[in-house]
Amino acid sequence: MTALLITIDTELSSALHHRGVSLADNVDRSIWGLAQGRPYGIGWQMDLLERHGLKGVFFLDPMPALVHGAAFLAPIVGAIVGRGHEVQMHIHSEWLTWAKDSPVGGRQGRNIGDFSLADQIVLLGLAKQWLEQAGAPAITAFRAGNFGANDDTLRALATLGLAWDSSVNPAYLGRECGITADPAQIGATRSQGVAELPVSGIADRPGGFRPAQICAMSAAEMRAGMRHAVGERHDAFVVVTHSFEMLSRDRQRPNRAVMARFEALCRQAAHLPDMHGAGFNDLPADLADRPARSLSRAAPSQWRTGLRMAEQAWATWRYEHRLVPA
Repeated sequence: MTALLITIDTELSSALHHRGVSLADNVDRSIWGLAQGRPYGIGWQMDLLERHGLKGVFFLDPMPALVHGAAFLAPIVGAIVGRGHEVQMHIHSEWLTWAKDSPVGGRQGRNIGDFSLADQIVLLGLAKQWLEQAGAPAITAFRAGNFGANDDTLRALATLGLAWDSSVNPAYLGRECGITADPAQIGATRSQGVAELPVSGIADRPGGFRPAQICAMSAAEMRAGMRHAVGERHDAFVVVTHSFEMLSRDRQRPNRAVMARFEALCRQAAHLPDMHGAGFNDLPADLADRPARSLSRAAPSQWRTGLRMAEQAWATWRYEHRLVPA
């Protein structure tokens, strides 16, 4: 069976912090997704996942603890773990800008890959410690904020005993993502001592790649990607979303177009007999060491691509530019 990993990058907004938004308000808007008096964040996402018998992997960024202290993490970790989902590690190193006491001598960088190996070990080790002290089971997987990791990140993770990384997104290779990886690689591989499981996707044009991210892929494209993965017997299909992704960009109202995509993903996955929801801790430990197989992504479709572009144009007009009741 193909393991479906629905991964949710769960993070506070450094932009809101820079604008003077309080910790409590940032948590409400960025984690719980409160808008117009109702929640559309991780609680809403877990409700939907559970309704369809699926599991979520919440890559939680603890780095705001540099500014606010680590106490804010415990309620978030408790809510996720208490409902049977998985907490894993995420990092947005831009929070060092406001650190009260820098653990890396005042050095700063937008991405974890901007730091030396020694600094990365310090930052990743601190993040792991904070999450586990907040109640998370032993952290075994990581994804870099902005996919901004490099090979030293993988070496640091191996040093800290993590088994998995999912920072490779072929759309970001050669840009934010500096990991040495083949853009055509689909399955898990071993690199620098850890198992690398890249973000999945489809070919949206000849030679192109569209990542399996809720805000980037239409329901039809996601369905095609999952069906293709099952048909080719891929070991895993990795989907990306964010804790705040069901909201408009200003986080003032729900974006029901994106919500509909998430709902369609869960519904479609639940009806694929050879696909099952999973976390990294459910994957075979030797997955990255198995003989490589020649795999492909779902082929381009002008109809699917055109439909997605039309849907996104409508959703932008409806939920981003027009302040109308949702």
